[in-house]
Order: sequence, then structure tokens, then C-alpha cells
Amino acid sequence: MGTQERYGVVGVLSSLGRSWWVLLLYGLLGVLFGLIAVTRPVAAAAALAWALGVMALAEGLVSLLALFDKQVAISKGWLALYAVVSIVFGLLTVFNPVATAGILLLFLAAWLIVAGVYRIVFAIRVRKEIEGEWLIALSGLLAIVLGVLYVLNPVAGLAVTTIWIGAAAIVYGVLQIIAAFKVRRLNQLRL
Repeated sequence: MGTQERYGVVGVLSSLGRSWWVLLLYGLLGVLFGLIAVTRPVAAAAALAWALGVMALAEGLVSLLALFDKQVAISKGWLALYAVVSIVFGLLTVFNPVATAGILLLFLAAWLIVAGVYRIVFAIRVRKEIEGEWLIALSGLLAIVLGVLYVLNPVAGLAVTTIWIGAAAIVYGVLQIIAAFKVRRLNQLRL
């Protein structure tokens, strides 16, 4: 490794080492969110939907303001449509996040059913060209079953999906915490 490359790596490690606490903070927030999502999945799903609504509302307002800019890269008609749809979606979501989360779950259910049918048809069409096509068909069948279960009981589907997201957030958080302490230790050894 050349001198400049070594100093570049050292500079990055030094900068990262000084901000190890940011990784720790991300990790702690990930674990905290994960625990809330696992223990109170419907409330966590509502919070996620609410946050999505706030982001959509903010983006809609920014897009609305962009209509008054003369150097907009997109047609004003599309920009106005996007602004209005974002604001309406944002307001609906902020004022009723549980309903929005349920509707988004129904879209997920529809997608799972369509994707499942596609996988089964695909598996049948390629059965002579590949081995293990039954696994593709099985994944399609499982996707259809999951989609139908979401339609039949959206609240339970919402809870289960949020629990899975929470479990992933816990794993992410723990890995971030471990990385934070490794970076901190690396920085201490380097000093």
C-alpha cells in the first residue's frame, strides 16, 4: 500500500474512530425500535405509517413550493399532481396512520398474490430447463398463502410484518453496537 493510500485509510479510520458513538446511537435506536415493534407491533406500524405520512407531506409541500421556481426540470403539471397526491397522502396518513398501514398491507397482499401466481407460472414454463423448479413454485404458493392471509386478517398481518421488521431492527442494532465498540477499540489502539 502506498503512502497516500495508507494516509487515506488512516484518515478515514481516525475520523470513524472519533465518531464511534454515532454507530452506537444508531445501534441503540435500532434495538429500541425493534423492541417496541416486537412488543407493540400495531403501535409501531402506526408510528412507521405516521412517519411515512410526515415525509410525504413534507415532500408535497416542497414540491408545491417548487411550482413557483422558473427553472424546474419537470413539467409543472406533473409537479403539481405529485405535490397534491403527496400532500393528500401525507395528511391522510398523519391523521389516520393505522388505516394507512392497513391499506399499504393490502397492497402488499395483492402484490404477494400476483407475484405468487407469476412464480408458479414461471416454474411450470422452465421446468424442463432447470432443476429445482419446484422450489420456485413452492415460493409462489407460499406468497399466495401469505397474501390471502393478509387479506383475511389485515391486523394480524400488520402485527406479524411489524414483528419481523422489529426483529430485523434488533439484529441491525446489535450489529451496529458491536461495530461501534470495535471501531472505538481500534481507535484507542491506534492512538
